[in-house]
Amino acid sequence: MRIAVLDLDKCEPKKCHYMCIKFCPGVRMGEETIVVDEDTKKPIISEVLCTGCGICIHKCPFDAITIVNLPEELEQPIHQFGANSFRLYRLPIPRENQVLGLLGANGVGKTTAIRILCGEITPNLGEYASEVKHDLSQYFRGSELQTYFERLESRDLKVVMKPQQITRIPAVVKGTVEDVIGKTDERGVSDTLFRELGMEEALSKDISSLSGGELQRLALVVAMCREADVYYFDEPSSYLDITQRLNASRAIRDLSESKSVIVVEHDLALLDYLSDYVHVLYGQPGVYGVCSVPYGVRVGINSYLRGYLKEENVRFRKEEIVFDTAGKVWKGEEIMLTYPALRKEFEGFSFQGSEGEIHMGEVLGIIGPNAIGKSTFVKILAGVIEGEEKFETTLKISYKPQYLKSDYEGTVDIVLMQVNRKPLSSLQLTEIVRPLGLERLLENVVSELSGGELQRLSIAVCLLQEADMYLLDEPTAYLDVEQRLAMAKVVRRFVERNEKAAMVVEHDIVSVDYLSDRLIVFSGVPGVQGEASAPVGLKDGMNSFLRSIGVTFRREPESGRPRANKEGSLLDREQKARGEYYYSS
Repeated sequence: MRIAVLDLDKCEPKKCHYMCIKFCPGVRMGEETIVVDEDTKKPIISEVLCTGCGICIHKCPFDAITIVNLPEELEQPIHQFGANSFRLYRLPIPRENQVLGLLGANGVGKTTAIRILCGEITPNLGEYASEVKHDLSQYFRGSELQTYFERLESRDLKVVMKPQQITRIPAVVKGTVEDVIGKTDERGVSDTLFRELGMEEALSKDISSLSGGELQRLALVVAMCREADVYYFDEPSSYLDITQRLNASRAIRDLSESKSVIVVEHDLALLDYLSDYVHVLYGQPGVYGVCSVPYGVRVGINSYLRGYLKEENVRFRKEEIVFDTAGKVWKGEEIMLTYPALRKEFEGFSFQGSEGEIHMGEVLGIIGPNAIGKSTFVKILAGVIEGEEKFETTLKISYKPQYLKSDYEGTVDIVLMQVNRKPLSSLQLTEIVRPLGLERLLENVVSELSGGELQRLSIAVCLLQEADMYLLDEPTAYLDVEQRLAMAKVVRRFVERNEKAAMVVEHDIVSVDYLSDRLIVFSGVPGVQGEASAPVGLKDGMNSFLRSIGVTFRREPESGRPRANKEGSLLDREQKARGEYYYSS
């Protein structure tokens, strides 16, 4: 069984004159392995006749073709969007009064799966050309999904979904936050949720004026206010800081005590904290996705990090992701930059930071709540804005901002070459471009990139600039788990190999742990006053920050990743009693 996928946006037969057809051995033997669609004038690849030789993949100048061989057990997909297009195999199974997490890369079908379970997509079981509606309760006979689809089809099961694209809300919802909540609070819990999520001050705001974090929390409140049997949350942590993420996760866990909940999440620490069970979704992004059997949350996340599912005998990643179990011992020597105490006054907000230094080969992590001055701090160092006392340095500094622009009409490869001022070297391709997954995007127009694609391009642009120090503001936004850890590995290797220095503003605890040698911890009152500490050791910095939000972390012995202790658990109580909020080993 083979999957042949053609990226219609990349395919340009007028420029290549059907190179895939010209060189296909099957076509040369007189078979209709690849034919031209009469309507689109683009190729259609027969998955039955294709031998998987890979010649068309290599001959296509636009990297528009993907051919994947599948195990025989995966012959029938749950859903396929069309000829030579993405397909999904198997579905997650909602569990009563529990939180089920979905873990996997972008583009392997997590959102498709929950849209099917919500009834937004009617699965075609691979028969995309047929208009016959399949009896899903019959198809899933004998499994837990049989009852689920019977109830869904008879409208005896009510579902609510918190969408992924919360930035679209202002275009379809008008009025104030209070107006919206008044129309949707079917469970009478809005006051409690607004207090738990810190949204009380936003009640009188108009929807159009809300920030990304406020829109996300509003979407969470609206979803949890609705009366339903099953709740789906698609990426609930986007735009939220660490404190807000933990508050949201507590609210979702409270909901699961009486409801079924499924969560799609890329923040491993949050997914671990939230979930009782997880399904791992693997495959090839944009080509196909497979939903695994359910695992306990610890086993499932560890299996994902290993890239191997023992029960299914499937390896989906070459390298295992391993964290530093011994704990980082920082050995910085030569000082790269010493900066003075910094101050900045805005209308209604003030920032001040302690003096500090960063050393050659060091990555400083920057953590703290939203609206506390983190971006202000790095902007002063980057020279984007001036503090109350002017900061000057002879060092060259490269800066990736928090908010990205995509109005450039050129292609990705042109941008990279312009920044590098020459063609990319093999080392740059190996250490930056390929690990960030940009090689397949080189011919894509920048203005048409998705949020995650634009983020990865911005990281590459920052690192390709000739500089002494690199400042990256929230580089994991829009990235999936694989991409976040790939970004962290790229930045660490780049800084160490080239004897540079970096500062990274981040909300993902796992990425901060993977990246940082030391930390700068921000505290204060969000939106009013912020203070930055001097750089401190990773353990001391994390301990200080986590104490302020009342959450403890331990080290997972198998993978070495940081795990949040369930609130009130034995480990949580013991660590709090010792004053060790961040694991010591």
